[in-house]
Amino acid sequence: MDTCQNLVHDAGLGLRRSFLSEVIEHPPENVAFYEVAPENWMTIGGKLGKQFRAMTERCPFVCHGLSLSIGSSDPLDEDFVRAVKNFMRAHGIKFYSEHLSYCSHEGHLYDLMPIPFTSDAVKHVAARIRRVQDILEQKIAIENVSYYAAPGREMDEIDFFNAVVEEADCEVLIDINNIYVNSVNHGYDAEAFLRAIPAKRIAYAHIAGHYVEADDFLVDTHGAEVIDPVWKLLGKAYELYGVFPALLERDFNIPPLDVLLKEVDTIRAIQKAWGNQHEQRSA
Repeated sequence: MDTCQNLVHDAGLGLRRSFLSEVIEHPPENVAFYEVAPENWMTIGGKLGKQFRAMTERCPFVCHGLSLSIGSSDPLDEDFVRAVKNFMRAHGIKFYSEHLSYCSHEGHLYDLMPIPFTSDAVKHVAARIRRVQDILEQKIAIENVSYYAAPGREMDEIDFFNAVVEEADCEVLIDINNIYVNSVNHGYDAEAFLRAIPAKRIAYAHIAGHYVEADDFLVDTHGAEVIDPVWKLLGKAYELYGVFPALLERDFNIPPLDVLLKEVDTIRAIQKAWGNQHEQRSA
């Protein structure tokens, strides 16, 4: 089965409609790839559809899903998976990733809910991931998610995550901000979590901002600038594992494009710094 590693490179940006026209008219040189939620683009036609086609013909794209609900007890929506497959083929999109969560129970819940960290859930979720990969004829990447409660917990988050990706034989979308947010909210060591990630499976990374509700309670909003501890955690990931692609997410309070591009530049600067250090070590 085809891997999704090494299919994109350098620094990416989540594409949003608010700046679609701007990136078409003035393509940013520092953005090597873009990411979209397929649910938001599969049925788009008219001017937006033509603009999107112009972008996918010119730039590498990946899909990051919102509604697969991989951990749900509802039947897997195989029609949706096939629609994603057709969408990816139509636009030459490199690969697909999803959240290790669920968002449906006899109907959509409109939020990403935590899967119980249990051995039964590992088997259930891994089987569903394998089925998605069979339909897509390609491995997918699964993202570690932020969560605010752990119902029915039998194991630590990292052990659950690793067990799922091992049994499913899928790849990893490592979300740096989610590691940081969870480490604050649940009182664990972010670097220790990072060290336990199966590095050989990393396809790319997400980095984003969050909202500070209290000193010990952060909310993963993707609605603010990335803070210094999260940037440092990305650098630590590169120190441990070498440089892999990373993408900036911004979903709310979207600033002018030049502000986003400065954060993309920060990703590239961290990649360059750690790329140079790894080259020096191997010389």
